[in-house]
Amino acid sequence: MRKSKGFTLVELIIVIVIVGILSIVAVPMYRDRARKAIAAEGIKLVETVRDSIDAYNAINPGALLPAPSGGVMNFGASVGEVDARANKYYRTFTVTNGGYPYTITATGQTGNPVVVLVLQDSDFSTITLDGVKVN
Repeated sequence: MRKSKGFTLVELIIVIVIVGILSIVAVPMYRDRARKAIAAEGIKLVETVRDSIDAYNAINPGALLPAPSGGVMNFGASVGEVDARANKYYRTFTVTNGGYPYTITATGQTGNPVVVLVLQDSDFSTITLDGVKVN
């Protein structure tokens, strides 16, 4: 009897089926994790803007907020500035102005989730990713 070298066709098909099943499960999970990781940058950005707004309002009660321009919002020497230009995914943001509630929106590059933080007052805010509440 001759010793066989290599794999049989059945063994190869079984391996291909197992790899296919694993990829069907793993790829969607990977995409979801990657999306959440990208959104974390947007969440950090809107939280940083929120904290700066709170600090600015504590120092300058009733004053209008400075308008963000080109991904930068300068609060002056007392608070400093928020600069999103060095971010990888979220380089611009908008802020409604005129008192509570503020809405801070970070819009990422095409395909990235839109991060919206609604600041009801200095103690309560909600964050959504593409309309789904995350906190």
